[in-house]
Amino acid sequence: MNSSVKTSTKHLLVVDDDREIRVLLNKFFSKKGFRVSIAADHGEMQDILGKWKIDLVVLDRMLPGKDGLSICAELRDASKVPVVMLTVLGEESDKLEGFRAGVDDYLAKPFNPQELLARVKAVLRRTDMAPPSSTEGFSRVLAFGNWRLNIALRKLTSRSGTMVDLSATEFDLLTSFVERPGIVLSRDQLLDLAGGQVELPFDRKIDMQVSRLRRKIEDDPKYPTLIQTVRGGGYRFAAEVSLHEESSA
Repeated sequence: MNSSVKTSTKHLLVVDDDREIRVLLNKFFSKKGFRVSIAADHGEMQDILGKWKIDLVVLDRMLPGKDGLSICAELRDASKVPVVMLTVLGEESDKLEGFRAGVDDYLAKPFNPQELLARVKAVLRRTDMAPPSSTEGFSRVLAFGNWRLNIALRKLTSRSGTMVDLSATEFDLLTSFVERPGIVLSRDQLLDLAGGQVELPFDRKIDMQVSRLRRKIEDDPKYPTLIQTVRGGGYRFAAEVSLHEESSA
């Protein structure tokens, strides 16, 4: 299955109380081939969600009335629509709070529209790779490089069929990377996504696990091409990922 995003079929909803931002993003995403709706608050957002099928919500955190975190939690209870949050609160603790509320990605204001576009496309790719509701009896397999990661069976195999022994934490960490290709993930974000199970001193928790994972999946762990280090940022999974389905019988 091709995981590329067909922007012409995607409908974005921008929810922000700043009119200039709404106008800017409406014009910007429309020029990039997206269909765009805009809302200034929770009420307008609900009206649009009731009328249209929305593929992704770009959501401001600091809204009048019901704030972005509460809205995201509400969306998570009602649907699986992905959310990219915009906010002036850019501290790591604020980002983690957003991810725990169900946000798919998080971008601090002021932001570059091109960076927002890249993040929106990355989240849409991950959404396209999510298993459809009619896949009972099938396992979701994410393929990258020479590897195949079976999510349901929690199994990593090479293209030739050789299975690699991964610890539970290594598997969760690898899944966090493979489901978010191209996105820079901080150490705190990775620790949270992996369930906080890594029992090492804080500043070494993720680095040690990434090092172990590289030794198992990289052709040359000293010069990694799959899991790349981003100076001052964390790590990025650089491989292209495609979705396959296999019978779990």
